[in-house]
Amino acid sequence: MDTTTLAALCLLFALGAALYSSVGHGGASAYIAAMALFSVAPEVMKPTALALNLLVAGFGTWRYARRGLTNWRLVAAFALTATPAAFIGGGIHLPAITYKPLVGLLLWAAAARLLWQPKALAERPVAAPPPWVSLPAGAVLGLLAGLTGTGGGIFLSPLIILNAWEEPRHTSGVVAAFIFLNSVAGLAGNAASVGHLPRELPFFLVAVAAGALLGTWLGVERLPRPWLLRTLGAVLVVAGAKLLFT
Repeated sequence: MDTTTLAALCLLFALGAALYSSVGHGGASAYIAAMALFSVAPEVMKPTALALNLLVAGFGTWRYARRGLTNWRLVAAFALTATPAAFIGGGIHLPAITYKPLVGLLLWAAAARLLWQPKALAERPVAAPPPWVSLPAGAVLGLLAGLTGTGGGIFLSPLIILNAWEEPRHTSGVVAAFIFLNSVAGLAGNAASVGHLPRELPFFLVAVAAGALLGTWLGVERLPRPWLLRTLGAVLVVAGAKLLFT
């Protein structure tokens, strides 16, 4: 990888980490999109995105939990089935044409709803989902996380917000922990892919760490609840475009 490509990827990764971590996400879909722009080998993209996810989501998990913004009961409600499903999905290789268009359109639909009247969405009373809803949903989300090489946060965040299962800032805490667990499981499910991690990975890790410092500060301290939803909507638009057009 030449110096120009390395610098461009580091910049894009840092920007992606800042945007995504502000809503508790790891940013895997942004990293995959950036790598696709520079024609990084497909077998390198998935493990690299998951490795960067681990750092960003792990830092986000610590920062949100430290401020008391993580509903661990809600994390467990989804992760109990999502984590083993992500392990399975990490070892499955499906043709992208089988899931990319459908998931991309679903993300755009969720983004449209989040961007429409975000203040009303952010101020609704919340109630936890029953286990007969959260456990099957977690299994589906975990499988999608493993298949797509993401932590699954782009699917879980809108599900929680649109169903009023938690308020926006606590949703970010839940999703950060969920992504971290699924990223570990996804890498473990395809351990052989770790051999394809690029030698430039240390530079990428520094870049996303810098972005995560900024993004989590915004998410924990600065962004009002309606703006968290607007930011999440923007994240879903980017993630949907990545799935539809790369």
